Amino acid sequence: MSLRRVRRRRRATITSLIDVIFLLLLFFMLASTFSRFSEVELTASAEGAAPSRAEDVRRLTIAAASLELDGGEIKLTELRARLAESGGETPILLAVAAQEDVTTQRLIDILTGLRGVPDLKIHVLEPT
Repeated sequence: MSLRRVRRRRRATITSLIDVIFLLLLFFMLASTFSRFSEVELTASAEGAAPSRAEDVRRLTIAAASLELDGGEIKLTELRARLAESGGETPILLAVAAQEDVTTQRLIDILTGLRGVPDLKIHVLEPT
């Protein structure tokens, strides 16, 4: 006969596992943002596509600290109003050229600001 005690195995508790899962859930909820990101729809035009004759072609040059509309400096707050008033019966084709020092965020901010201008088509030019 053996005098050894038979140890009963204790049941594993999952309380600590639940605590860890709860802390991870809490961390990811606080670390993520719940704001909606705006979207800018971009479409690629055909190679060498020319504007139709019924469009008013304007050129917007974006630099890191300034904007130029058809060669004249303009403020960002005036840009939308100027394009809206120059529109009318003919749609506007806006060719946007960004200089090398322009960040993507600045380009997106300007394109988002132009959203809602009636009869405006925007073409972003490739840097040369």
